[in-house]
Amino acid sequence: MEGRHIPAAGIVIAVVTGIILIFAGVDLAIIAAVVLVWCASFWLAMPPPQKAAPPPTEGVQLTRSGMRDLIEHSGLPMLMLDGNRIIVGNKAAREAIGTHIVGQDARVALRHPVAVDLLDREEGGSADVQGLTGPRSSWQMTRTPIDQRYSLIELINRTSEADVSRAHTDFVANASHELRTPLASIIGYMETLEDEGEDMPAAQVEKFYATVLREARRLQTLVDDLMSLSRVEAEKHDQPREQLDLTKLTQQAARDGAGPDRVKRVRLELPPHPVMIRGDHKQLEQLVRNLVDNALKYGSATENVTVSLGSDERDMAVLTVKDRGEGIAAEHLPHLTRRFYRTDPSRSRAAGGTGLGLAIVKHIVERHRGRLDIASKLGVGTTISVRIPQVRD
Repeated sequence: MEGRHIPAAGIVIAVVTGIILIFAGVDLAIIAAVVLVWCASFWLAMPPPQKAAPPPTEGVQLTRSGMRDLIEHSGLPMLMLDGNRIIVGNKAAREAIGTHIVGQDARVALRHPVAVDLLDREEGGSADVQGLTGPRSSWQMTRTPIDQRYSLIELINRTSEADVSRAHTDFVANASHELRTPLASIIGYMETLEDEGEDMPAAQVEKFYATVLREARRLQTLVDDLMSLSRVEAEKHDQPREQLDLTKLTQQAARDGAGPDRVKRVRLELPPHPVMIRGDHKQLEQLVRNLVDNALKYGSATENVTVSLGSDERDMAVLTVKDRGEGIAAEHLPHLTRRFYRTDPSRSRAAGGTGLGLAIVKHIVERHRGRLDIASKLGVGTTISVRIPQVRD
């Protein structure tokens, strides 16, 4: 009967009543039975014993375990804090920040002034934290108080969005610069012709007009490339369905890319049979023209450019354009497909390049679910390979 209290007052009353009954001449057996039943009724009327409440530490342990199970498989990094100490960190948080964070002071684990300021706010809130997991990382951090002691931290990775925004900003800035250069040249020469044209020698006037025409064509080429890049980017998730012969397309597009003045420098090594792929005819023609034009512009002026087509062991059509020029230094290779990237800006502009040719090629290859490889060696030349899945009957 552990935990029950003895009903002392009720037992005393029962005993006193029994004594009175004795003096009243009642049979002792009856008196004993009455007292016994009376005491037993008091005993049975007592409430059952209550279990002692668990100590505070046991309740905390249950809360921690439950929260761990609740947030462990969330795709967002989440932390549970006891004061400022991290007591639970889910899988996403451990991968993003490190396994060492559990048990640490959150201010030490996060080590960022904006994050520390948010941790010190009693009412919680949200803040953008730049550079939390890397120099260019961007996170949205939200702190939600659970009670006076516990709080929950949620982290949302905004790095990709920041990269896209930064890329758009850079693109607009670069495009503006590229457009401004030929426009400034055209305006400058035309203003000179307007002010002094009558007093200038005919040869100089002719030279000025030729420069204006060249810059206007350069401007037109730049606008055309910008429009092409925009269209390709808009369609890059729409895989082409049309079946076409890459052999025939390459033969015609390579000659078009070289033009009548340079076509003799293009050496074609194409198979005698069709190489069938699914593709966008206009975009693939542009891809071949861009590659051939680049090879002729930046390769050796006396060596041929080789355009070949074949297949690899994975049944991919392999288009290769190879020049024998100066080559490209290894540190430039990862950046060649970036918009407006040039290894030698002055040489590129002199050759009429816009800095968008390989960026367009990259997006065309991506749309066709292919792969672009660039290999180069200084003093030997550059080889660009494009792999596109073939269509088999």
